[in-house]
Amino acid sequence: MDFTYTETQDMIRDTLSRFLADTYDFETRQKFIATDTGRDPAIWTALAQELGMLGAAFAEGHGGLGGGALENAIVMEELGKVLGIEPYLPTVVIAGGALKAVGGAQAEAMIPEIIAGNAIVAFAYAEPQGRYDLANLKTTAKKDGAGYVLSGHKSVVYAAPWASHLLVTARTGGGQRDKDGVSLFLIDAKLPGIVRRDYPTVDGSRASEIYFENVAIPGDALLGAEGGGLPLIEQIVDEATVAVCAEATGVMQKLHEGTLEYTQQRKQFGVPIAKFQVLQHRMVDMFMEVEQARSMTIMGTLKLDLPANERMAAVSACKAKVARGANFVGQNAIQTHGGIGITQELAIGHYFKRATMIEGQFGSADHHLGRYERIVLAD
Repeated sequence: MDFTYTETQDMIRDTLSRFLADTYDFETRQKFIATDTGRDPAIWTALAQELGMLGAAFAEGHGGLGGGALENAIVMEELGKVLGIEPYLPTVVIAGGALKAVGGAQAEAMIPEIIAGNAIVAFAYAEPQGRYDLANLKTTAKKDGAGYVLSGHKSVVYAAPWASHLLVTARTGGGQRDKDGVSLFLIDAKLPGIVRRDYPTVDGSRASEIYFENVAIPGDALLGAEGGGLPLIEQIVDEATVAVCAEATGVMQKLHEGTLEYTQQRKQFGVPIAKFQVLQHRMVDMFMEVEQARSMTIMGTLKLDLPANERMAAVSACKAKVARGANFVGQNAIQTHGGIGITQELAIGHYFKRATMIEGQFGSADHHLGRYERIVLAD
């Protein structure tokens, strides 16, 4: 495999890194997540219109830069380094991935809106009873003339308070856990009958509990085949999982750098604690976890185009390793800092919170080890 980035990919990373360094320092982030809206909309507008960053992973025919999953990983890693809360994951990676896969009129209409920064999409897929089973759905979409009536409850829908659209999984047939009968819909977030309960998350973002109370949705909101949406949903969740691993790499890098800097400044017995051999070993172990996470993420990203079982095995291997690495790096960062590491004033605690949330996002290490085992043994 060729791990060399292209000139365009290097440009994307450098441009985004410089922009975030100027506009997204820790103190600024703390100020706007404390506001009522929990974000600065000007950042999203700048990413779209000044940098063209929201088009990095889309085809040139839609107004993008012609990239794909690797460009998404680059953007997510840079956002991880600054604890970015911008809705890039649900909007560009997940909704954009679904639209690219389906194509047609929906893609032609929505992708340019995403690239321009006019559309924000939240992914409403998780349900209280579902755990990590994407087919375990109580939310239903019942046929009603040319459209559907959507009813149900979705949990912890990231970016929903800011969303113009919702990407919703619902059951159009079959039993609660059947693989057949699952469909995917892209709907207006302001439709009558949609009720939200918004709240801040522990890692600084915003999410919602969403209740669909007999919401009438048009027939053209359906993405893909009715009842045959699970393979598409699994594909976009795998793409999102690898993107989150890329974000984790950025988070872990900052945890390591911050901890290394602290050991060089903190003194005991008149010398920096970085002189202590046991802490030198700890810094090396943390560094190795960061580099292994980066390598596994690149591997997972490059295998997203493989047949379903090979893709799923690669993604699960990646997520299992990155989740455990994030746990190791985060725990050691806090242990080295001591009590000050979990204070609001110190950035390291906020990186630790995000690393902890990433561990379970789209499946824990144990979940993905189990999925990897099932796939490999079946082969």
